[in-house]
Amino acid sequence: MECVFGLVGEGFAVVAADTSAVHSILVHKSNEDKIMVLDSHKLIAASGEPGDRVQFTEYIQKNVALYQFRNGIPLTTAAAANFTRGELATALRKNPYSVNILLAGYDKETGPALYYIDYIATLHKVDKGAFGYGSYFSLSTMDRHYHSRMSVEEAIDLVDKCIVEIRSRLVVAPPNFVIKIVDKDGAREYAWRETVKDSIASSA
Repeated sequence: MECVFGLVGEGFAVVAADTSAVHSILVHKSNEDKIMVLDSHKLIAASGEPGDRVQFTEYIQKNVALYQFRNGIPLTTAAAANFTRGELATALRKNPYSVNILLAGYDKETGPALYYIDYIATLHKVDKGAFGYGSYFSLSTMDRHYHSRMSVEEAIDLVDKCIVEIRSRLVVAPPNFVIKIVDKDGAREYAWRETVKDSIASSA
C-alpha cells in the first residue's frame, strides 16, 4: 500500500512518501525513509519491491556522485532523470527492476523540476505526480487544489490534504509519511507526519 507523491511550486519541489516497510500482511517497520538525497540539489523518491528500490536508488546515487567526481560538475536534474531512465530501460531487457520513481531537483538556470519515471522506463517531466495506491486519492486532490505558483506553505498544506485523504479513504493506509523539499538552498528533510512510532526494545 505504498504512497509516493510530489509537486513543483514557485522556486521549489516537494516530495512525500509513506514510511512503512511491509511484506504480505506484516508491517516490519514504520520509519523506512523512501526518499533518498541524490546530491546537494536532488531528491529521488521510490516505490516498489524493497530490494529493487534500495539497490537501484543507491546505484543511481553512487553513479551521480561518480559523474561529479570525474567531471567536476554535477548532473542537471534533467540529465540525472535521463540517466535513471536509461538504466531502467537497459535493465528492462535483462533483469528488470520493479521500481517507480519521482525525481525532484533544482538547477540555477532552470529552477525546480519533477520527473516521473515508472518501472518500464517511461520518463515525463510533470508538475505533480504520484505512485502507489495512494495516487488514486492524492492525484485527484492535487488536481483540485494545485496551481503552478504555490508557496511552500500552500504546497505543504496540499501535501497534508493528500495525507489526510489517504489515511481516511485507503483501506490499509500507511500511518506515517516523510516530506522533503528541494530549492535553491538544497535538498533537505522538511517534516514527518506520524501517527505511529516504532518502539525500541530495551536490552535485557
